[in-house]
Amino acid sequence: MKGTKILYVEDEPFLGRIVKESLESRDFQVRMIRDGAQALQAFRDFQPNVCVLDVMLPNRDGFSIGEDIRQEDPQIPIMYLTAKVQTEDVLQGFRSGGNDYLRKPFSMEELIVRVQNLLQLSQGSTPAPVSQSTVMEIGRYRFIPNKYELHLEEEVRSLSHRETELLRILCEHQNQVVQRKHILKSIWGDDSFFNSRNLDVYITKLRDYLKADPAVRIVTIKGVGYHFITVD
Repeated sequence: MKGTKILYVEDEPFLGRIVKESLESRDFQVRMIRDGAQALQAFRDFQPNVCVLDVMLPNRDGFSIGEDIRQEDPQIPIMYLTAKVQTEDVLQGFRSGGNDYLRKPFSMEELIVRVQNLLQLSQGSTPAPVSQSTVMEIGRYRFIPNKYELHLEEEVRSLSHRETELLRILCEHQNQVVQRKHILKSIWGDDSFFNSRNLDVYITKLRDYLKADPAVRIVTIKGVGYHFITVD
């Protein structure tokens, strides 16, 4: 991961300097921005491999920045840093396109491990050439995981890497129950509380994407996992 570029948006100068220098000591290239209003242009100019965004920033908050970055690049990993501790704040971070959420104060080792994990996931998401065999039929939908696309007749929805991986796992277990822990381990690497809440958000998203076909349902089996029902 030598030479990996990180866009780091943080308005606390002391913390920012420590984090920037620590990341650079691990051979990351870091562009640090202190003003939220400048973050999106910095993203366009720097073209980073991962974004680390503080939430509370002058002129513009990290969540809105993340939403705009996600619109421009559906695959780039985004991590939020914040002192907020409410569950709703965590969920807002994931709804706005975040892949991970780290609470302040944090250790540099934890930050670096999380960044490396996000990069490994994103590298594994490089699209491969698509053949007909990669197309999965889900009721009225056609799911093409290698292109990160969900088709409904002429309508095409672009999916994020984790949305794609989650839908792929559900498709592999059509009309079966898949354990929640299996999904968390496969996609996030562990079944921590925050990853579990993240999964809830992604399940809600997929239900919304699939709602046009009432024969396709993701049923929650409390305490176990999900039953992905597809009726021919």
